[in-house]
Amino acid sequence: MQLDEIYKHQKEGNSKAIEALKKDFITLRSGKVSTAILDNVTISYYDNPTPLNQVGSVLATDATTITIAPWEKNLLSDIEKAIQNANIGVNPNNDGEVIKLFFPPMTTDQRKDSAKKAKGMGDNAKISVRNVRKDANNKVKNLEKDKEITEDESKKAQDSIQKETDNTVSKIEALVKDKESELLKI
Repeated sequence: MQLDEIYKHQKEGNSKAIEALKKDFITLRSGKVSTAILDNVTISYYDNPTPLNQVGSVLATDATTITIAPWEKNLLSDIEKAIQNANIGVNPNNDGEVIKLFFPPMTTDQRKDSAKKAKGMGDNAKISVRNVRKDANNKVKNLEKDKEITEDESKKAQDSIQKETDNTVSKIEALVKDKESELLKI
């Protein structure tokens, strides 16, 4: 394994950490509801766990309401149970045609709590990036130990790995800061 491969592997690992962070952020509730809050809710459809958006249309009709219109009316009660079991903080309203979820406006405490969760998600992403750095540095040290690269090349490679880590951590901190300000904005 040569240095270019190590750098490439590190960049891929860091990119995955940032993508995972962005996915995590989607699950946080901000002032405006997002259908992503239902992404992990599944129902048994022909004995297969199936996401809600594959059995009906899931729409955010306004800032505080999500409407789920199943393609088969007989799924209404299954969808209702799945949402109750998911414990997303609201009770489903079934009118026989569609299920509506009415989210109350977020309180200041809920906003602060969501911002705190965003910070925790950012910390997890940073840990992931540091693990990628540790892995890359270990590979570089092994190359040096096996006399495949010189001590100077090893030092240069480790500096380069650290620079990439610092850049990624800065991106994560910026993402967290943006998300926190979005969550705290009323």
